Amino acid sequence: MPPTDGQGRMFRPGEDRPIHRPHVVHLDGLASHLWHAAKHLGETVFVPLLLFYVLFRLTDLTGGLLAALGWALAALVVRLVLRAPVPMVLWATTALLVARTALGFATGSSFVYFLEPSLQNFLLALALLVTLRLENPFLVKLAGDFCVLPPELIGNTRVQWFFRRVSVLWAAVFTVNGLTTLWALAQATIDHFLLVSTVGSFGLVAVAAVASLLWFRRELRGEGIQLRFGRRPAAAG
Repeated sequence: MPPTDGQGRMFRPGEDRPIHRPHVVHLDGLASHLWHAAKHLGETVFVPLLLFYVLFRLTDLTGGLLAALGWALAALVVRLVLRAPVPMVLWATTALLVARTALGFATGSSFVYFLEPSLQNFLLALALLVTLRLENPFLVKLAGDFCVLPPELIGNTRVQWFFRRVSVLWAAVFTVNGLTTLWALAQATIDHFLLVSTVGSFGLVAVAAVASLLWFRRELRGEGIQLRFGRRPAAAG
């Protein structure tokens, strides 16, 4: 076995330079990360949207508004009563849903109700750009709601720079998303708008997410960091 310098760095015979072991960061199983992300997306986006559409069709605009808002408030209250952590995305979406429901009731217009989430894209893009200079940009907090990253990884300098640069990418994604949903809202019926905005928005987000993950892996390789999913192996006794 090659000798080491006492810090885990190995030397080959006849070489003066050490061979650095890659730094391995262990994460939970991949399935648990996917479930974590799917749970938050369902809780904050898909279920309220589905409830609104179903009750809107079965009753009227008021029924749809109350169904979506009731779900969001119930999800928030249950977490508070159980003293469970409340994801930032749940706080944000619930607050925005309260505001858009109030506007929907005040105007009686489904157009106004769906206008707010379209404009929300521009607010998210602005938040991403404004927090670029912070140690933990807004994107870090959003990412933490969908993928559990250990503090040792978030604290890495190169990873912090990655989140700053990828924030620009996501600001562009939300801007394009906002423009396309505004166009669809002005041109289509509610049924067509929900279809176009849902498929188009999440399709764009999915492409950006894959691009971000590939970019993230590249940055980690450059830093000599390997991610491994699953339980950390037990230390040899």
